[in-house]
Amino acid sequence: MSRLSDRTARRKAQVRRAIRRAAHGRARLSIFRSSKHIYAQVIDDVKGATVASASSIEKDVRGSMKNGANIAAAKAIGKLLAERAAAKGVKEVVFDRGAYLYHGRVKALAEAAREGGLQF
Repeated sequence: MSRLSDRTARRKAQVRRAIRRAAHGRARLSIFRSSKHIYAQVIDDVKGATVASASSIEKDVRGSMKNGANIAAAKAIGKLLAERAAAKGVKEVVFDRGAYLYHGRVKALAEAAREGGLQF
């Protein structure tokens, strides 16, 4: 059986290939989740610049939640990121879940971003 790191790297590469094919000039919503926090950013790959970002370590977000590593925190970050992206004029993105399965915190962040106005 292959090692977990090998499977994770393979899954991440597979997701990135699919995103590259499907992007068509749209920005990329990339996420990272750790054991204590969740981070998200909208990246314009054409310019190579971050358009908007949000994370559970920001002071204004951290004060309103008990834990930065749960589904409630992911929903708050998704809504905040959607607001910030809309303020910068980004409406359509492609979702880059990295090597993470679309489940739990990842799914909660994506659904909250959709509710906030991002289309993907």
